[in-house]
Amino acid sequence: MSAIDVRGLTRRFGSFVAVNDLSFSVQPGEVFGFLGANGAGKSTTIRMLCGLLRPTSGTAHVGGLDVGKDPEGVKRRIGYMSQKFSLYELLTVDQNIRFWGGIYGLGGERFEARRRFVLAMAGLEGREKMLTKQLPGGWRQRLALGCAILHEPNIIFLDEPTGGVDPLSRRRFWDLIGELARGGVTVMVTTHYMDEAEHCHRIAIIQAGKLAALGTAAELKQTFADRPIVEVHAAEPVAAMAALDRLPQVEKTSIFGTAVHAVLRSPDVSVPALSDALTREGIGVRAIARVTPSLEDVFLDVVERAGDAA
Repeated sequence: MSAIDVRGLTRRFGSFVAVNDLSFSVQPGEVFGFLGANGAGKSTTIRMLCGLLRPTSGTAHVGGLDVGKDPEGVKRRIGYMSQKFSLYELLTVDQNIRFWGGIYGLGGERFEARRRFVLAMAGLEGREKMLTKQLPGGWRQRLALGCAILHEPNIIFLDEPTGGVDPLSRRRFWDLIGELARGGVTVMVTTHYMDEAEHCHRIAIIQAGKLAALGTAAELKQTFADRPIVEVHAAEPVAAMAALDRLPQVEKTSIFGTAVHAVLRSPDVSVPALSDALTREGIGVRAIARVTPSLEDVFLDVVERAGDAA
């Protein structure tokens, strides 16, 4: 049985459709990435799946429970970490753990064991009396995760959990997610970071409330199987992009860091010929070569295609 099963899930706010007929499933022990631009419907979907917001139509079962019929039952079975840290900053580390332990009905030896687990996982042993607001972002983030899984749920939802956190802390956080998944915990996570999405077993891309793409990172990258991507490093990348856009063999371009990515219309297009064409346009090409598509390339392509089809 799927840990999460969504069929035709829709949420309207008046005439605005925030989530539009979503259908997907997530298997036990899977890390399922949920990608989308701001306002795409990610958080609204997560809130429905957590029993915090009633669907307008469609169904969603989480841990075998219908979120529309038994939202309180769903809440007891899951862990949830919101976009903003779900901690009370004026409480100490230990007070936060005890508060959430009380919310989840933990007590006695089980609570003490879970409390020790959270402190060790978050690297906060010996810092139990620190105010939460005094913790560095990475520690606070791990404490929030620890409080979300204090009651050992089999399914956890993480909504933009690493926003504003340094790269090293993000990596450590994802190590923890991997450990949870290997232990059989199902993790559904929204993120803006494409490198993080690479850690997910499967990825869903949502655009304007609709499911625009679904698959593994490798499967999603197959959208460029017959449309190679060339990366161009030039002294003036904006001018290089404009020149590439004028070439008939180039489908589209985008700025990628300090370089330009050009999607070619055919795998038969010659890279040296592209370089020569840019040189004739007065573009100083420093380097040009075909590159493996990134998830960022996929995301931009999927969102653009979904926008064109709307």
